[in-house]
Amino acid sequence: MAARAALLILLAVLLFSGVVRGNAAGSCSSMSFPSNRVYAACSDLPRLSSSLHWTYEGGKGFGSLSFAFVAPPPSQSGWVSWAINPSGGGMIGCQALIAFRQPDGAMGVKTYNVTGYGPVSEGPIAYETSDLAAEFTGGAMRMFGKMKLPEGTTVVKQVWQVGAEVVDGVPQKHDFKPENLESMGTVDLLSGGISGAGSSASRNKNTHGILCAVSWGVLLPLGQIFARYLKTFKSADPAWFYLHISCQTLGYVIGVAGWATGLVLGNKSKGIVHTNHRNIGITLFTFCTLQVFALFLRPNKDHKYRLYWNIYHHSIGYSVIILSIVNIFKGMDILAVEQKWRTGYIVAICILGGVALILEIITWTIVLKRKSGKPKERPTFHV
Repeated sequence: MAARAALLILLAVLLFSGVVRGNAAGSCSSMSFPSNRVYAACSDLPRLSSSLHWTYEGGKGFGSLSFAFVAPPPSQSGWVSWAINPSGGGMIGCQALIAFRQPDGAMGVKTYNVTGYGPVSEGPIAYETSDLAAEFTGGAMRMFGKMKLPEGTTVVKQVWQVGAEVVDGVPQKHDFKPENLESMGTVDLLSGGISGAGSSASRNKNTHGILCAVSWGVLLPLGQIFARYLKTFKSADPAWFYLHISCQTLGYVIGVAGWATGLVLGNKSKGIVHTNHRNIGITLFTFCTLQVFALFLRPNKDHKYRLYWNIYHHSIGYSVIILSIVNIFKGMDILAVEQKWRTGYIVAICILGGVALILEIITWTIVLKRKSGKPKERPTFHV
């Protein structure tokens, strides 16, 4: 029964933990712009339901890029941005153009040289710009402009973004959902080819989620079920012990791999810190490592310190299960998985809890029957 429940949980975890919200985008070729703005190429970008339209003309000394960027902001008082990052693929170093409703109520575009993760400050950028304009129509903001690029530039690293709020003429921070964090890549101005950095980051996040869910969320609880309930049956001794050790060891190895993947993701996401998720993950890794070392210090059954070792071992084990469930839910919040997968995991937990409850009742029934059936010692009288 326990193995059957574990299989159901494993299937549910594998389904929900690899899911990340998709983004639907319309066809850029069907869009038309006012003021006779026509572009030679366009591409639907893979995130934020956005698109880029452009005409590129090379020349001596520099190339001329005419462009339009289209994206729906989270709110009517929000902003949209398109940027070129000559130094890398992230936010730092972006030469950004941000469109939003100006204090006078008219749409406008400002330039920003992004040097940090704090509030942005308007200022000149590395590329000469002209004909900057913006409009808000049909729920989407459209930003237009021209930009001079260094001679020979054919591929640029682009970053695009949307935000929900502008305060006193200053765009505020955007969301940190996967679709926001993965809105970057390259664009080939000649061939029109678009590549995104998001797919690799998304795979890494999904890998981290699957490894941790299978290890902390499935194998470790299953190993604990084997230890608590199978040892009640004399015929299962010592099989329950080896099943317990196998699940816990395999869970620990997979969990360490997931934990290491999380460290790599953290190092690659400078300025983005999920504090509670990270701290719980560190605690889980520490507790599980202590459990592994405690195995080598396990006293014999008749040793006077065995009771204290059991208390320590069980306390850490149950703490790991509780923290694992909490952290899996936090991980789903970070990945922004759909509600159906969250519901699936809740069902899986309920199944495992139900199996544990049934086995608990069966175990106590067997233990009490054994005690009631045990012959009492007859008193011995000495003459």
